[in-house]
Amino acid sequence: MGLLSKDIKSLDDLFIHTLQDIYYAEQQITKALPQMIEQVTDPQLKQAFQTHLGETQQQIQMVEQVFRMHGHDPKGVTCPAIDGIIDEAQEISGEIADPQVLDAALLAAAQAVEHYEITRYGTLVAWAKQLGRDDCAGVLHQILDQEKATDQKLNRIAESKINTQAA
Repeated sequence: MGLLSKDIKSLDDLFIHTLQDIYYAEQQITKALPQMIEQVTDPQLKQAFQTHLGETQQQIQMVEQVFRMHGHDPKGVTCPAIDGIIDEAQEISGEIADPQVLDAALLAAAQAVEHYEITRYGTLVAWAKQLGRDDCAGVLHQILDQEKATDQKLNRIAESKINTQAA
């Protein structure tokens, strides 16, 4: 067994571990977004990031609610995937002088984060249902819907102007 899976013996254990993973991820995102907000120059993109920061803070509370509903204390476990996505975004943004290209890079990084979150929340919803926890699935599905909406919003901003301006 792998290092991360040594205590995972059931789908319930896997559900809790993945919940801990996304809990950590959401907290890291709230730390990274303010820096991204400072760096972007496009007002529409800046507003989208600010809005998502507020949503992410609410999502942390919702994940905490799911922990409690499931009989666990909220706790995170290090998520190398989100750490890698954030590290890559910070590294690449430090190498870009053109503000329009920087906006495109930060938008792409934000979408990478959204895609990771969509994958995790989609899985958590499915597992919660399988475990007979429709109450948890309902809360997690609300977060999933928010993540999908943010991704769609970012995609519209990218296609309507950011990518064109960067080109």
